[in-house]
Formats: sequence, structure tokens, C-alpha cells
Amino acid sequence: MKVAFHVDQLWFTAPGGIGRYVSELLQAIPASDETVELTPFYSRWRRGGPSQAPLTTDGRYPGVQLPWSIGTLYPAWDWLGRPALPSSLADHDVVHATNHAAVPPVRRGQHLVVTVHDLAFARFPDLFPRRWLSLYRRGLRAAVERADAILVPSASVRDDLVARTKINPDRVHMTPLAASQGWVRDEIVDADREELADHGITPPYILAVGTIEPRKNLVRLVRAYRQLAAQGLPQSLVLIGDDGWGADELRAELDTGGPGRVVRAGGLSAETLATAYADADVVAYVSLYEGFGLPVLEAMSAGAPVVTSNTSSLPEVAGDAALLVDPEDVGGIADALARVLTDPALSEDLRRRGRERSAMFSWAATARATLDVYRHVTGAS
Repeated sequence: MKVAFHVDQLWFTAPGGIGRYVSELLQAIPASDETVELTPFYSRWRRGGPSQAPLTTDGRYPGVQLPWSIGTLYPAWDWLGRPALPSSLADHDVVHATNHAAVPPVRRGQHLVVTVHDLAFARFPDLFPRRWLSLYRRGLRAAVERADAILVPSASVRDDLVARTKINPDRVHMTPLAASQGWVRDEIVDADREELADHGITPPYILAVGTIEPRKNLVRLVRAYRQLAAQGLPQSLVLIGDDGWGADELRAELDTGGPGRVVRAGGLSAETLATAYADADVVAYVSLYEGFGLPVLEAMSAGAPVVTSNTSSLPEVAGDAALLVDPEDVGGIADALARVLTDPALSEDLRRRGRERSAMFSWAATARATLDVYRHVTGAS
């Protein structure tokens, strides 16, 4: 089987969870089935190689580069269903659109699989730039109209998608994500702690990881932290993530000042980020909405206790291994953090439960589930 696999997200300034999804499946699918030939394809970009995937020895990214930029391709694909993919991909059995913002057309005899990671744009339209909001809306419609199968990371997204679009549930397949094996550290390397210290990150601290955008609810997290800092909390608050859209909202909140110490950092290696998780007293992931919530599993894999939201997919991912809070309740967030920080028995129990919970997910399983869908749409199963 030959699969054309869209990898544009790897070049984004903030690749986020979708970038991780693309990067991990690029490796996990071929490892799961050597008979599947995966061909990455991507738009024309002004800058060099992607941020989350290996290059060839000559510094080039493998696969097929399209002769158009995303500014041209995405609207044309979603609204017009053209231009066609290059003839070099014409013999591929499956075209996998890994982000529903861009749904390419397929040729006769090919099968289209589209991943819908979340419906945040439908739930919180005010939190998205108009251009991307339009693409997401039209891309979802194109996916529902054209795809042979739609992949979603959680039951939460599946149920929301079926309710909003009235799509036949048989066309929607759940393929949960996972933390990378690299988040499990047998030992902490001093060099990683030195790199963290260079960014101003030293224990004790509360950690939040994710792209800086309004949906991540970091303004309320900062306010909850400052409530605790005003009571003498010794921990600093560490925010690790690249700027996305709407990052000015967080900057404005930080500029108001307040008790405690807030550290912002980005551009850390995966190994150093794993150490940041492992050294955290608690990881807070209080997003307003998530299609999955990879940082929850990453933190659990690294052995950190987790406080996360009681909304969307997050209770589904966390199970009984995290404290759940209303993400719009600043006082509730502060109370949950305080419980973990002041109750060693609770903290240790969450660490144990988290390791057990994260071990239930793997990228190998995600790859197998994705391959099952490829086989289903092509009639190979």
C-alpha cells in the first residue's frame, strides 16, 4: 500500500500537538508495517527544513514538495477541490490529510482519509483569527463531503463531530494519541538541568506546557498562581511553549505584575522538556478545550502529578490519574494546585496513577489503528 501523507504542520512556527502527531506517525507507521510506503508531501515554504522531523544527509526533507504555498493551496483545496496533487502521487492508494484545514483532492481510485484533531474553532470561534476560522469551517465541510474516513483522537471529538455535522458515525474512527517514549527518563542528565537553569527554570516550580494562545487558558492559570504566591507559595510558575495567535493576552496579564515569579521559555529540546516535566512539583493543563491533550500524558509519563480541566477530552485522557477542575474557576484551579503541593501522599498517588495511565497509550497503537483505517477504506481488510 502506498500512502501520501501531508506534513506541512512540521514547518509551522508553533507545530503544537498536530506537529507531534505528524512526526510520530511518520516513524510509527512504517515501523508497524514495512509493506506500507509512506510518502510525505508538503507545500512550498520560504524557510528551510521542518522543526520536528529528520532530514536526509544532504539537509533536504524527503518526499514531494508541491509548487504552491499554503496561502494558495489551502483555500483552493477546501473551496474548489483543486489543484490536483502531482502525478508522482497518482499511484498512491491513500491520501492522508493530517489537518482538516487542508483537504486535498484525490484522483479516481484513490481514497481520502482526514484527521480532525478538534472542533475548538466551532466551540470558541472568538479565539481564532478570521482567516484560519474560515479555513477550518470550510475544511471540515470538505472533509465530511469528500473523505472516505475521518480520524479523531478522542470520543469527545467524535461525539461532537457527529452531533454538529450529522455525519454517519461509521465513517468516524478514533485513533488516540500518546506520549513519546522519550518522556520516560531513567535518569536526569545534568546538562538538561543546566539548560533549564539557563532559561531561568529551577525547582521548585509549577509547570504548564503548550502553545501560547487564548484557548490554553493561561491568563486564569497565572491569576490562580498569584493567589497562591500571595499566601507564600515558594514555587515559581513556568510556562513553556511557542507563541501562537492571541499571545498578547498573556503578555498583558504578565505585564500587570503581581506576587510570585513567572518564567516563560520556548525552544527546548525534547530531552530537556522531559526533564522539566520530571522536576515539576505539579503540571497544570487547564485548557478551555482540547481534542486530546498530549501534555497530560507527557507529564504523567515523566512522573509528574497533573491538574487538568474537567471539560472536552481531558477527563477521558486523564482518567482517575489527575485532579480535575473547572477551567473557568480561578479559585478552583488555585485550590487544586494547593492540594497537590501541600499533600505529599496525594502527590505521590497521582504520580503513580499517572505512570500507569500513560502506559495505556502508545504511538505504535495509534499507528496500528491508523493502518486499520487505511486498509478499511481500500478494501484491504
